[in-house]
Amino acid sequence: MEPIKSLQGRIAPLPINDIDTDQIIPARFLKTTNKDGLGKQCFFDWRYNADGGDREDFILNQPEYRGASVLVAGHNFGCGSSREHAPWALLGMGWRAVVSTDFADIFRNNALKNGLLPVIVDEETHRQLVSLAEEDPTTEVAIDLEAQMLTLPDGRKVTFPIDGFSKYCLLNGVDQLGFLLSLEEEVGQYETASPQRVNTLA
Repeated sequence: MEPIKSLQGRIAPLPINDIDTDQIIPARFLKTTNKDGLGKQCFFDWRYNADGGDREDFILNQPEYRGASVLVAGHNFGCGSSREHAPWALLGMGWRAVVSTDFADIFRNNALKNGLLPVIVDEETHRQLVSLAEEDPTTEVAIDLEAQMLTLPDGRKVTFPIDGFSKYCLLNGVDQLGFLLSLEEEVGQYETASPQRVNTLA
């Protein structure tokens, strides 16, 4: 997982409430444990016609939003069943962060573990971002993870919450297993210094 310290990119609006994980990545694509190719299947039933061609009425298919890296989604994004494939698919499609007024807890945790940054903002900021993206598809925002700050084009700064452990992992580009492995030396020192306690627990 690549470290995330700051992001800057164009925003794209998808202000639909209660987008669930089956809309993000339909269940029929969950047979794989490989992340490769999932980006093409992200929002599959919204992006493509029955013949496989792009649906022109889907906003993210519009040329002006191609290459955007920050998705401004509706309230309660990622609700529904738990599936790690959802953040995999979003990352594969090119999204680095998703901005919403609220995320489903399981999706938010899965996103953080896989390097997709969920940014929670207030309703006023959300409305402003959607409006800016719809009026001018070249609109960019800056996200500073270390400061937990989102900067709008007018310079206004908005803080967003993130737990300390997830922040540490994202800043350092490690997942939970990587974090534990990084403590191998300290664990060994503890076991050497406390053999009686270790053997008792074993």
